Amino acid sequence: MIILGKEPLTETHIRDIVFGKKKIRMDEHSMAGIKKNFAFLQSFNRDKIIYGINTGFGPMARYKIMEEDQMDLQYNLIRSHAAGSGPAISMEFTRASLLARLSSLLQGHSGIHPEVVERLADFLNLEIYPVIPEHGGVGASGDLVQLSHLALALIGEGEVFYRGEKRPAKAVLDECGLDPVSMHMREGLALINGTAVMTGIGIVNLVKARQLMHWSALASSLINELVESYDDHFSVELNGFKKHPGQKHIASLMRKYMEGSSRVRSRADHLYNGYRRKEWNNDKVQEFYSLRCVPQVLGPVSDTLEYALAVIVNEFNSVNDNPVIDEANGNVLHGGNFHGDYISLEMDKVKMAITKVSMLAERQLNYLMNDKLNEKWPPFVNLGKPGLNLGMQGVQFTATSTVAENQVLSNPVYVHSIPNNNDNQDIVSMGANAALMTARVIRNSYEVMAIEWMALLQAVDYLGCDKQLSGVSGKIYREMRTLVPRFEEDTTKYKEIERIKNYLLGQDV
Repeated sequence: MIILGKEPLTETHIRDIVFGKKKIRMDEHSMAGIKKNFAFLQSFNRDKIIYGINTGFGPMARYKIMEEDQMDLQYNLIRSHAAGSGPAISMEFTRASLLARLSSLLQGHSGIHPEVVERLADFLNLEIYPVIPEHGGVGASGDLVQLSHLALALIGEGEVFYRGEKRPAKAVLDECGLDPVSMHMREGLALINGTAVMTGIGIVNLVKARQLMHWSALASSLINELVESYDDHFSVELNGFKKHPGQKHIASLMRKYMEGSSRVRSRADHLYNGYRRKEWNNDKVQEFYSLRCVPQVLGPVSDTLEYALAVIVNEFNSVNDNPVIDEANGNVLHGGNFHGDYISLEMDKVKMAITKVSMLAERQLNYLMNDKLNEKWPPFVNLGKPGLNLGMQGVQFTATSTVAENQVLSNPVYVHSIPNNNDNQDIVSMGANAALMTARVIRNSYEVMAIEWMALLQAVDYLGCDKQLSGVSGKIYREMRTLVPRFEEDTTKYKEIERIKNYLLGQDV
């Protein structure tokens, strides 16, 4: 069980809770802080105008709300903003969003009743996932619309996914012996003001993006093995002369992945040892960029993902609603911590980086397909009868099409602000849109990567070199071949693409 609130959440904590579904409980000291913060706001609230407690919302903040209507105000806020549309985000995204909202409220600066964080913890521990639509948030007062759907489930309204079924929230709460969350002062506003949905989607994106980058480095290593590349492309010395940590990291991964391979060559042995100048050299001196420049292409991807991860983890540990209750200094602060620009910008950067990963995979795939480029394999790595059989020709179309979609999706959302809310929200982040589009690019890229791996397996079989591969490459080859057998005759490939994609998603490399 992981204790929340005792120390800042780390990437490991988040992964264990979101993907490992570890149970959680709250640190007693943090819960005491929430109670103290709530009591302070109750006292401080008297005879003062505080946004969202005794005022309307947004442009209607000039309207005073009488005490007898203040609890209705909180319910009205949730119900009126539960106005999303489109398909529901995945349960994985929702689980991460629940954790992000809980972590922010657990900082003890939101003036909420303790039952709110307790119920959020119950939802995580019991795997109750509010149905949250994709469309609705502009990421300015945070994920107002999506978080309203989350809050709706907490108050016993709306719908949830529970044990694989979509059901009314109230029925599931009753079944689990849970009371709906009540409004005490500002619980409605505190629940929906924040960046939890874009942050939750963001952390899942980063975990999958980093895994995809490792698969790309491994595929790049295998193709270098297959063409008997020279080892200086990914050497310590060459890549050390450039001072970017990501490039060094990718080169290090490639050296690890190719360790023990009998197919990687030393330039000193083959071209520098007794080499005589000839009019024509059949031995290729340098590989195409998609093989030779992998550390330089994937290095910026690695650096981008690492920085984005730090931003996302910081957001998990941040107070991101409004107003913020500063009990220690006896004040209530009004501002814009709910604004999603940090997440939006990082998601756009991740989206572009992963699109580049898919482009690298597509170029390597094209190299494998084109016998005039590689001079090693038949066209389309066709192991059957040329002309009669088509090999990998069909799946290449899918890869090319999918990469083209990624390139269009990679247009930035961060700079597409559209004022709304009667111009109260006159500059917005579109953070949830950015995160969801990034998720689509990542999903697309796994499909492209699956197609590249299918071609690599065929290329290994054509050369009959599986015993010469590195330990890592050989292991992956054998495991994938249990999912997708060698083929000479033409067969349908869509199910095989899906099997390899699921394998890539489910394995750490």
